[in-house]
Amino acid sequence: MDFNVKKLAADAGTFLSRAVQFTEEKLGQAEKTELDAHLENLLSKAECTKIWTEKIMKQTEVLLQPNPNARIEEFVYEKLDRKAPSRINNPELLGQYMIDAGTEFGPGTAYGNALIKCGETQKRIGTADRELIQTSALNFLTPLRNFIEGDYKTIAKERKLLQNKRLDLDAAKTRLKKAKAAETRNSSEQELRITQSEFDRQAEITRLLLEGISSTHAHHLRCLNDFVEAQMTYYAQCYQYMLDLQKQLGSFPSNYLSNNNQTSVTPVPSVLPNAIGSSAMASTSGLVITSPSNLSDLKECSGSRKARVLYDYDAANSTELSLLADEVITVFSVVGMDSDWLMGERGNQKGKVPITYLELLN
Repeated sequence: MDFNVKKLAADAGTFLSRAVQFTEEKLGQAEKTELDAHLENLLSKAECTKIWTEKIMKQTEVLLQPNPNARIEEFVYEKLDRKAPSRINNPELLGQYMIDAGTEFGPGTAYGNALIKCGETQKRIGTADRELIQTSALNFLTPLRNFIEGDYKTIAKERKLLQNKRLDLDAAKTRLKKAKAAETRNSSEQELRITQSEFDRQAEITRLLLEGISSTHAHHLRCLNDFVEAQMTYYAQCYQYMLDLQKQLGSFPSNYLSNNNQTSVTPVPSVLPNAIGSSAMASTSGLVITSPSNLSDLKECSGSRKARVLYDYDAANSTELSLLADEVITVFSVVGMDSDWLMGERGNQKGKVPITYLELLN
């Protein structure tokens, strides 16, 4: 195998010269050429951008995927240029458990029906969560990673080259100072001119690359807007899902089982502020047992019937009818209405009422 002996010797001599110059600078035995203030500021800005971009990128990954093992697995698949296997996320898994439990307890029971509704909502949230991760990875994380692994690596490479050119320049200055013979001095002056030219050229290349950091900030700002929009969409979806779920659960009054096996049926409503516009929900403590015993009769009733109100109920909107405990109203079913609701009448007032707040009268 052929080797260029002269080139190897020259490279070794250059490396040794730089090492000596660097060591003498650290010991204060040699002068150091300082970069101009503008270039120093650009270098500082680039380093600051790199550090904070890495921190933001890593913490965003933790936010979107809290499981460290899953993050490592995704990283490995990415490096192997293979698609990571799809896995069920936590909301989807919780939703499936709730649906399975509700099916086991019986969809016809209040608790079983409520579990199924909650499970379906959790699965919808899981789908929204998956969409948030995909959108954020594409529009936010990928551009940040491209900067760290692409643009900044190029900057770091040129910065290191600039450092080497500076060491070569300062080493040439040192040799010129030490030169005594005229021939040696002429050679050192020529070397100084060459190293000064190479240093100036590399400084210009590095400066042009560093000035691109401002464009990087502008690009990352657009990516940040995309990330915020993705989060806004996700949280709006989750809010709407939970709002709809809360309204559905408003039709499930809570019955409690005390330690001495006596039943308490006093619900404690918890209503969100009017600005949110949610329906009333009963807050629970203890063990939920059953809905009213005549629930199935209410579902199957035809025509109008009288019903006694078991618990107070605040209407969520103009289509519903507010109820007072122990009052008697007229109820009837309407084709196409949700099975958890009936139409109620009190005098000239009419509106939907939750069936589990009622006791059908003979």
